[in-house]
Amino acid sequence: MKYTAVIRTLGKGGTKYQRLLDSLCAQTIVPTDIIVYIAEGYDLPKETCGREKYVRVKKGMVAQRALPYDEVQTEYILFLDDDLYLPADFVENMASQLIKHNADIISPDIYPNHKRGLKSELFMTVSGRMRARRFDNKWGYKVMRTGGYSYNKYPASGAYLSQTNAGACFLCRKTDFLKIRFSDELWLDNMPYPIGEDQVMYYKMYLAGLKQLTLFGSGIEHLDGDSTRADDPDRELRLLEADTYFKTVFFHRFTLPYRRCRIWSRICFGYYNLFTLGISLLKGQPQIFKVKRNGMRKAKKRLNSQEYIPLSISR
Repeated sequence: MKYTAVIRTLGKGGTKYQRLLDSLCAQTIVPTDIIVYIAEGYDLPKETCGREKYVRVKKGMVAQRALPYDEVQTEYILFLDDDLYLPADFVENMASQLIKHNADIISPDIYPNHKRGLKSELFMTVSGRMRARRFDNKWGYKVMRTGGYSYNKYPASGAYLSQTNAGACFLCRKTDFLKIRFSDELWLDNMPYPIGEDQVMYYKMYLAGLKQLTLFGSGIEHLDGDSTRADDPDRELRLLEADTYFKTVFFHRFTLPYRRCRIWSRICFGYYNLFTLGISLLKGQPQIFKVKRNGMRKAKKRLNSQEYIPLSISR
């Protein structure tokens, strides 16, 4: 398989970025090209493997991924963030699973949700954010009507069907990625905090009829290069506002029009809203309650704005 590795970055990955570059060059199936899409206004990183090419693009989690990829000449693209380490046989393993299962997209399981403790698991279930699925030999991750997702509690090493994944790494054909018109989702970059772009991207693929897999036990390491946490005192509040904003838009854009039984969908989403607002009041956190409610109001305002683009899925 010939593929191009594309990396989105701000150029601040440091040693983590270097580990990614080194691991790419050490693959049993090396990439034809390594193209790095760096945000405008940021310095080129000093780290190098001697093969990467840089392209300047607008800043944003979606803006740096929702591209035409005119520079890519191969059929397949390996999409990457800049803070990953890949075992030497990673791409070979991913490609073989893609072919074996006759699938269109494959992503490694980066966040081990199945290792979540019972207390955390129960709270996430009650809140409507996540749910563990037991005795499931078919699905890895599925999107719930609340806007959250369910995960396989006891996955074996290997590939499972999925409706969503982590967006830090995936392999697919260039034509399949362009099919979902990800540039229609630039609204995600305008939220108070950048979240949800991975779920939107993968679920659009699912709705478009593309078969996607999650590969468990790939050996990938997420080195966690988020450099905004330490110097961002308002991060938690912005994250809470963005969460309710995202889930409100996601529900009206992706869940309600494309699920059977709209009444049940509204009940599920209504439960999530009541819980997320109610828990703030029960904990005596009026400021957090206002932040969450503000996120919902901003989302509804956007849904009614002229800038809102109705979802169009072509199969």
